[in-house]
Amino acid sequence: MPSLNKVLLMGNLTRDPELRVTPKGTPICQFSLAINRQFKMESGESREEVIYVDVEAWGKQGETIAKYMVKGRPLYVEGRLRLDQWEDKNTKEKRSRMKVVLEQFQFLGDNRGPGTGASPAEPGIDQTVSPERHSPPARGAAPKPAAAQENLDEDVPF
Repeated sequence: MPSLNKVLLMGNLTRDPELRVTPKGTPICQFSLAINRQFKMESGESREEVIYVDVEAWGKQGETIAKYMVKGRPLYVEGRLRLDQWEDKNTKEKRSRMKVVLEQFQFLGDNRGPGTGASPAEPGIDQTVSPERHSPPARGAAPKPAAAQENLDEDVPF
């Protein structure tokens, strides 16, 4: 029987990413995303629901996220679910937690300041995937014309 374990999320970081290194030297970045959902009740009242999801990114992707992302910035994540299980040392109770193991990501936002966007990825690192790659271009979308290079005023005050 076929199976599929794929997660697509878009949300804002709830805290600054935490970068650690395993004993073998592999970087691992842990962070959490807040994903908002707005809906209307039967009464017509607007409601909002927030889900918090733990994510871990391994290797170069984890280092890049730790370097460029901070609390409040938006991020698109593709990954798979993993269930961690352990026994609590104090209570001897079995515990478990579901998390997402990152496979690909895309910085979102527009670089206008803290919490509103993300810095671009490092040059030469092609590890992000854009959801737009899988979508057809918008109707009527035309490429932006290049800025005219003639008649530039050298005395512009800014």
